[in-house]
Amino acid sequence: MELICPAGTPASLEAAVEAGADAVYCGFRDETNARNFPGLNFSREELRRGIAFAHRHGVKALVAINTFARAGAFSLWQAAIDDAVAAGADALILADLATLAYAARRHPGQRLHVSVQAGAANPDAIRFYAESFGAQRIVLPRVLGVTEIASIVRETSCETEVFVFGGLCVMEEGRCSLSSYATGKSPNMHGVCSPAGNVAYAERDGRVVSTLGGFTINSFDRGEPAGYPTLCKGRFVTPHGTGYTFEEPVSLDAGVLLPALRDAGVTAFKIEGRQRGRAYIAGVVRSFRDILTALDSGRSAPMTGLAAMSEGQANTVGAYRKAWR
Repeated sequence: MELICPAGTPASLEAAVEAGADAVYCGFRDETNARNFPGLNFSREELRRGIAFAHRHGVKALVAINTFARAGAFSLWQAAIDDAVAAGADALILADLATLAYAARRHPGQRLHVSVQAGAANPDAIRFYAESFGAQRIVLPRVLGVTEIASIVRETSCETEVFVFGGLCVMEEGRCSLSSYATGKSPNMHGVCSPAGNVAYAERDGRVVSTLGGFTINSFDRGEPAGYPTLCKGRFVTPHGTGYTFEEPVSLDAGVLLPALRDAGVTAFKIEGRQRGRAYIAGVVRSFRDILTALDSGRSAPMTGLAAMSEGQANTVGAYRKAWR
């Protein structure tokens, strides 16, 4: 089982490698990847050096080119694919059918992974990507339970990768456009959900109010952790009361489910957090490395103890258990 770790900057890449990652994933400093935030990502030269550093330590480097190409600007995504291959990427993480087709045709020997942004959540969809483009791994969306994942593994020959820690998107990846209604930008097309330039905090009547694109998303008491304002994790007034209608601002932590996910046949465990700092990367990667080491040796998996690094200092297992059923 591989541990796939985020690298939003060259420094984070080094931290992930040193903390025990089997592979790191990163992207270019433009809209071709779904974490297109200011101050993040890699230039071409930084990527080349980062991949070389990872390889010297026996770690794989995966390059995410996982947004959907804009009409009239496909050359930007083609260049990203070509440059990632030239830099020595062990795999490309792609979502757009056109980028997958281009990569398969232009670089037939390159390993291809289907991004979570593609939303491939059933055996037929997965077989399509494998048979059409030679994709070797699917990153499964965070809407599937453990038994559903086990069924997919039984019915397909593709490797599977699942998220086990980090930000939890309430929408099925690749299908969310909420951010674009408030800001004009979405993660699927522009690589950014709730861009920082549209975020503001202010004090109002003794409370901290967070806004996105001028819209009030949340209001916090003094001393209450003020989460980052995304529409799906805002508090709303409804006929049922006031509260988190879609999802609370908490993080996914599936550490306790790693034995079940292993038994389901999952190939790789993925940590989210390319927008987070070195301390987060080092702490989370080390914690999950310890869990996998314990499982490999037949010992019980230790608890992660990562609440302090989680959004809202709280965690959930998300859809893996689907308690609402």
